Amino acid sequence: MSVTIPIRAIELTPGSMISIHNLSWQDFEQLLAELGEQHNTRLAYYRGTLEIMSPLALHVSEAWPKGIRPHRIIADLVKAILDFQGRDWEDFGSTTLKQPEVAGVEPDTCFYIQNAGRVRGCTDMDLAVYPPPDLAIESDVTSKTTLDAYESLRVPEVWIYRNRQLKIYILQKGDYTESSVSHIFPKLPIIQMIPQLVQKAIDEGTSRMLRELKIQLDE
Repeated sequence: MSVTIPIRAIELTPGSMISIHNLSWQDFEQLLAELGEQHNTRLAYYRGTLEIMSPLALHVSEAWPKGIRPHRIIADLVKAILDFQGRDWEDFGSTTLKQPEVAGVEPDTCFYIQNAGRVRGCTDMDLAVYPPPDLAIESDVTSKTTLDAYESLRVPEVWIYRNRQLKIYILQKGDYTESSVSHIFPKLPIIQMIPQLVQKAIDEGTSRMLRELKIQLDE
């Protein structure tokens, strides 16, 4: 016997995830439409498997300010460094990225950097028309389906921040390889910098951290 329940009726505890298999692309599209633009869960679809994830709670031990998640601070850092370097960028936030019939994913945030000029004026992201983002940023994600989806979408670089550590995945010959160096910021120790600066933003405030970062970059 099969049971049908509305997607909004599914409640997940913080940090938990459920997988649904043998789901068609049309079903995935219908779920996206039902959930609308604003929803607390995260979705990743790859070749018939849908994963629904609930972000981790803001643990007291990590002292996250209410409503703040690391990806927002990391996005501010990326923009600050790019601005210092005089490089163009476009922040597409959590825009749903899709390759019809194969993969769909909602990043915490994503950036166009090398391809920033190619997406100016874009109001409806279609990866058949536009290139994939140059960088996707995720926090609290361990899902293989998510990485498989990014791999299928051919996103060149993915950052995953979890447990105060940053992992960088670089797309090479169609597969992701974990790297200690960011191709976007090859001259900066990004793996060490990002966790330190995220914690500094939490301890001292994001604006103060960014001002101090600018001074350090100027030196």
